Amino acid sequence: MDSQILIPVLVGASVIAVGGAALLGRQSRKAPLHARLRGVASGGPIAAVAQVELPRFSDMVKSVGSALSSGRSSKILRAHLTQAGYHSSNAAAVYLGAKAMLLAVVLLACGAVTLATPLENQNKLLITMTGSLLAFFVPNMIVSSRRSRRRGEIRRHLPDAIDLLEICASAGMGLDMAWNSVTEEVRPVSQTLADEMALTNLEIHLGAARAQAMRHMAQRTGADELSSLVAVLVQSDRFGTSITDALRNFATSMREARSQRAQESAEKMAVKLIFPMIAFIFPAAVLVMAGPAFILVQGALSR
Repeated sequence: MDSQILIPVLVGASVIAVGGAALLGRQSRKAPLHARLRGVASGGPIAAVAQVELPRFSDMVKSVGSALSSGRSSKILRAHLTQAGYHSSNAAAVYLGAKAMLLAVVLLACGAVTLATPLENQNKLLITMTGSLLAFFVPNMIVSSRRSRRRGEIRRHLPDAIDLLEICASAGMGLDMAWNSVTEEVRPVSQTLADEMALTNLEIHLGAARAQAMRHMAQRTGADELSSLVAVLVQSDRFGTSITDALRNFATSMREARSQRAQESAEKMAVKLIFPMIAFIFPAAVLVMAGPAFILVQGALSR
């Protein structure tokens, strides 16, 4: 009877919490706009209207992460978050705070649900710890997935960008101007690559060397092809060779490498299909082929 009451109560509380968080988020985004509209309606100047912002959930998560990490985070964690697209200085604190809060919430939820079930204490503890650990590693899986997706997108579109860069350089444009033009041309196709190229261009305009800015781009994306591109451009500049020929040869080698990766994935596909065939297709085929014979044998034996 206790479990029949406790589980609906917990489900209802979870729905109310999620709905309340969504409503608070919408209200916090609309609060500055409403404040500005009230200021305009009252006849006051727009610039003098104060923006009222409600405490956001991300700020609470950031404070928890900052308290756990004491305001410091490892370089490896910051590099992984940057490669996943989280360039904010508070990304590490939000990441650690999300892991801690997910662990605490799922631990309490699983503990409350398992206490109402007629299971042994060892099974209750096992279920609670398993659910908590899975929730604790959810941010890791999200960051890893975003890193792989961004790296794959950059690898897929980088040969085309290098071809455009080579065409612009062959037309007589400087490398910096060609880089800007390629950035705008690539943006409709790959927003990620265009943003990274624009950030690299901003570093160059702020006084960083071109090779250093491109190395930073390779570190931010985790793509080894960009490190090779930096080496090609540095060697071309040092020895005075043609940049267009170097870019053309590099784009050709990248396309060959992409074709080899596609062939490798196609060869692996046959091995990967074995497991779903054994798990799903083989039992159904056996049931269709041997089911009628089994029914006839069972009927003959029963008679």
